[in-house]
Amino acid sequence: MSIRRRGGGGGAAAGLPRSAGGAAPGHRAGPTVGAVVRVLAGSVAVLVCLTLAVVPTASAQPAVSSTGMSSAALPPWPVLRQGSNSSWPPVTVRSLQYLLNARGARLDVDGILGPRTDAAVRVFQQAHGLVVDGIVGQRTWSSVILTVQRGNVGPAVRAVQDQANFRNLRGEGPPTLQIDVVFGADTDTWVRGYQSAVAVDVPGFPVDGIVGPLTWQALVTETLSG
Repeated sequence: MSIRRRGGGGGAAAGLPRSAGGAAPGHRAGPTVGAVVRVLAGSVAVLVCLTLAVVPTASAQPAVSSTGMSSAALPPWPVLRQGSNSSWPPVTVRSLQYLLNARGARLDVDGILGPRTDAAVRVFQQAHGLVVDGIVGQRTWSSVILTVQRGNVGPAVRAVQDQANFRNLRGEGPPTLQIDVVFGADTDTWVRGYQSAVAVDVPGFPVDGIVGPLTWQALVTETLSG
């Protein structure tokens, strides 16, 4: 911003005598140093105000997945504890057992949350800084799941394959996939088909062949199981 000077030619020319008021005879008094400083200060303040008005301030934004959807669009994670867990099919407990085995437990995968599975849950919770109560809710599920995709092997892959077979006539028909711990072409094809089907009802659901948090949540909450 340029500052225009107001008035005549400014202060007195060099060598001219001063009047009692400080101005040269026949000339108007120029701006004092204090007046110039005040003008400059005011101009700087205007510039600062204009800058603040133009530059947006940072604001906190809600966390959004790369697919643009939130896990809130899916059913909430199951809550499991030692006992019958009759609200959920045995495959849900089996998924938990497979995932605990992938974390180092050595459980028989029988779909029953008995004392040994309860103990394994508590050990896992203790090791991961969770509330040690043996209750498998959202925090424990979110910690115990492992992201798997084509090329991976292990118990977590078995959990995915078991969930696939459960969705074939709710486990009563011939198996859709061989439970062989290998995330191969058949498992990849099934996962992508499942994700595509979920995406019809849940816009933004990832269709990438990767079993991450959102796909795990859909699987263990019986999404598209009936």
